[in-house]
Amino acid sequence: MNLETKWLEDFVALANTRSFSASARQRHVTQPAFSRRIRALEQALDTTLVDRSTTPIGLTAEGQLFLVTARNLVDQLNESMSHLRGLSIANEALDIVAAHSLALSFYPPWISRLQKGLGELPTRLVAMNVGEAIHVLREGNCDLMLAYYDPFATMQLDTKVFPSFSIGNVKMLPVSLADADGKPLFSLDQPDPVPYLTYSQGAFLGRSVHMVLKNDPLRLKLRTVYETAMAEGLKGMVMQGVGMAWIPDFCIREELKSKRLVRAGDERLDIPLEIRLYRCSLVHKPGVERLWKQMMKLPRDFLQA
Repeated sequence: MNLETKWLEDFVALANTRSFSASARQRHVTQPAFSRRIRALEQALDTTLVDRSTTPIGLTAEGQLFLVTARNLVDQLNESMSHLRGLSIANEALDIVAAHSLALSFYPPWISRLQKGLGELPTRLVAMNVGEAIHVLREGNCDLMLAYYDPFATMQLDTKVFPSFSIGNVKMLPVSLADADGKPLFSLDQPDPVPYLTYSQGAFLGRSVHMVLKNDPLRLKLRTVYETAMAEGLKGMVMQGVGMAWIPDFCIREELKSKRLVRAGDERLDIPLEIRLYRCSLVHKPGVERLWKQMMKLPRDFLQA
């Protein structure tokens, strides 16, 4: 049998409130995610704990019996954790998921700037692709999501359920390694096919590039030689002189400044994107609520990286 501690805490909360929606709010997750966790607990125990046919919901005989064990385990665990770790809600770290390139190149200077306005802000950051990050946010398994936004390519989120702050603007630039004369090793103006380093199918940045190229005859010149989901991976291959790629400008500032990388195409082919910080309004974790209120008081230009 494989039980997760959070399932026991969920079940105790449900027994107290007799409401899936109220328990989900108390547990800082969305209601669908909470319901799935209760189902997972029942499946692990191979028994039905909750009588869903009544309003408010009730517990089955097995559920009432198991509640005693669940409460004892949760109480003992909380007491031990409080003693060993001395943690409080006020100091609890915020769990943030972010696109890989944002986690590597954007997040460190941005969070440093934000903390100058808000004070110390404990966080835990996990990098993943945008599609996975959206799924994690919807499931209530993170506090905040840092992601790119493109009105033409973004998977749309309900703005009431998933409010966001605009915290930066970025451009994706077509770039190539420079040759000995400082000119692009691969240019979109050259007559021959261009070796193209592209984002994997389904990658968010790839969708943005596709939207720009889909009606442009230029796409016929591109000969794909490498694919990856990560902008940093494409940057590495561009630096090796393998081909050209569209890369967010903040990832290549130093390389552009030193002229190791140069434009492979003119500004007409730049792709503007926005960077946003999202939360789920159905999750009411004190640390998130406090951060959101503090951010609303800051000048817009202070939030922008």
